[in-house]
Amino acid sequence: MDLAKKVNKIIANFPKEERYCLTAQIRSCTVSNSSNISERPGRATQKQFKYFLEISMGSFNELQF
Repeated sequence: MDLAKKVNKIIANFPKEERYCLTAQIRSCTVSNSSNISERPGRATQKQFKYFLEISMGSFNELQF
């Protein structure tokens, strides 16, 4: 949640023409990270949880700018 708050503050300063392209992608990555990490209670095995963490790492890599 802290990441989402920080990202929203940053993208608020982006140009308006980026609002529906770049900012949408950034928001999507942020939500994906939170969702995949919070999947832990619903996963039966460590292997499944690891898979979701790997997906989350891919989204974090998209956020690096």
